[in-house]
Amino acid sequence: MTIKRKALLDQLIAAKHNDFVKIITGIRRCGKSFLLFNLFKRHLLAQGVKKDHIIEIDLEKDENEHLTDPIELGKYIRKLTPRNRGRFYVLIDEIQKCRKVLPPGIDLSRIHPDDRESAYVSFYSVLSGLRSSPHIDAYVTGSNSKLLISDVATEFRGRGQIIQATPLSFAEYRDFRSSEANPLAVLQEYMRYGGLPECALKPTPEEKEKYLRSLFGTIYIKDIVERNKIQNVGLLETVIDIVMSNIAGLTNPTKLTNMIQSSIDAKATRPTIVKYLACLKNAFLFLEAARYDVKGRRYLDYPIKYYATDTGLRNARVNFRQTEPTHLMENVIYCELVRRGYPVDVGVVMFDERRKGIHQTRQYEIDFVVNRGPRQIYIQSAYSIPTAEKREQETFSLRHTGDSFKKVVITNDPFQTRTYDDSGIAYIGLVDFLLDPRSLETL
Repeated sequence: MTIKRKALLDQLIAAKHNDFVKIITGIRRCGKSFLLFNLFKRHLLAQGVKKDHIIEIDLEKDENEHLTDPIELGKYIRKLTPRNRGRFYVLIDEIQKCRKVLPPGIDLSRIHPDDRESAYVSFYSVLSGLRSSPHIDAYVTGSNSKLLISDVATEFRGRGQIIQATPLSFAEYRDFRSSEANPLAVLQEYMRYGGLPECALKPTPEEKEKYLRSLFGTIYIKDIVERNKIQNVGLLETVIDIVMSNIAGLTNPTKLTNMIQSSIDAKATRPTIVKYLACLKNAFLFLEAARYDVKGRRYLDYPIKYYATDTGLRNARVNFRQTEPTHLMENVIYCELVRRGYPVDVGVVMFDERRKGIHQTRQYEIDFVVNRGPRQIYIQSAYSIPTAEKREQETFSLRHTGDSFKKVVITNDPFQTRTYDDSGIAYIGLVDFLLDPRSLETL
């Protein structure tokens, strides 16, 4: 059975022939390879592209080990794409597997130390060559943001296009499961097992859980350790466990360090924890949300929030024990907002009040602040609002932002319709929000 990734496929199709290197990036096993080598390839063939004009290179395969040398990779591609035979489509999977090499005949001792790094050839050199070849349309996948996203502007001088692949959205997951299935039951399954395509294809809960648990040891941890030359694997796993347990909770590197030093590893240092967090974010295991002072219009350094890129992976890591619906709902909303292309922050409203005659400035949280052009949208995740008192509590920060931007409360109430209260705050059900990609715009 094929899971359609229409939104991602449409982005690839729209980017054809635009003289950019198309870089599909995202967490391992989210479907990047299938998108490129199956769905996009089928599109090309349906458009009349000849098979020998589609060059597929999977750098994870043993037989392609020699092509992890960028010099050999460039030679191989040039051999298969002669200039006088029309347009070629070059599809390369896991480009970060390509090594950095020193060309033959280069003597580093004759190069100034400040210039030695530029003497090496990397996969960026290969991609830049492909981009400058008008008869080649290049597409690559990669699973490390540090090696790809952060270098696109400098290495390609604005001629690289990032396409962010993610696990399945709830809308994609529900379509795969059948549009006739009870959406509330599908939502519970989605929040528990996440949206990794191979997991969705597993027929039983036991097989889903086994698959998710196996990924950490066989794929993610191994990949992070090897790529970053991490020595203390136990400490890395401890950081993963703590952050996974505390999704949607406020934290910071110092707090994590103190927690680990006091109860687990007295030798853990803050710089090491900061490094490990960066490695985990670069591998797309976690997403980070900064805190934004709504009234002061400034970012606050700490604390911050981490969200799991996939709730299924998160739940597997905590052995499916800490499956609090409030936190999982907030995590799902955050990932959906990111998937829709919104910049997302955690909002903070500073509110002055007097208690027992003492003046205090208190901080009230808005779960998410997103931007669409010059406009902001404030979003609160509220699992349930059973009483007027609870409604007052959930909307307090929204009612005290001091501006007229759109304010939205997303609830898990299956009977929640799209309504507004007397303060102009909009309400929408979680399923409705997730299934309608323009739900925030049309509220």
